[in-house]
Amino acid sequence: MEAWLQSLLTALALPQYGLVTVFVVSLISATLLPVGSEFAVIGLVKLNPDLFWPTMAVATLGNTIGGATSWWTGYAIEAAWERLTPRRRHEQKAIDWLQRFGPKACLLSWLPVVGDPLCALAGWLKLPFWPCVGYMAAGKLARYVIYSAALLWVFPGKFTP
Repeated sequence: MEAWLQSLLTALALPQYGLVTVFVVSLISATLLPVGSEFAVIGLVKLNPDLFWPTMAVATLGNTIGGATSWWTGYAIEAAWERLTPRRRHEQKAIDWLQRFGPKACLLSWLPVVGDPLCALAGWLKLPFWPCVGYMAAGKLARYVIYSAALLWVFPGKFTP
């Protein structure tokens, strides 16, 4: 079993499969599912340093598409939710905050725990789609570059895949 797992991980780290793996993991991690993509990104870059920027691009693309999916999910369920439940005061404060910042709030979509629901809430509020996606992409790219650079160059001995 251990040899099979090692051969699978080795195959997934190959450039032709590794980028696909990073894309899929990044896309899934940007939905409301509790999955993290940072270790897949950093692991591929650690094994293939020449793929740093392609990995950042693929991870950002996958994560942004996942965020856009959350936006559309929020957009789609808003009407049904409004008919079923009244708004509570603390929910209204969060909605007012998001409406005040508008699509720029999607820069925070990279944050753990609150980032993915933030994308869904932006769709719920029908904030403009493309500006939201642009801010999501900027925030997610910054996160991947900062995390990866820190773990690969600032703390190189702390992470070994």
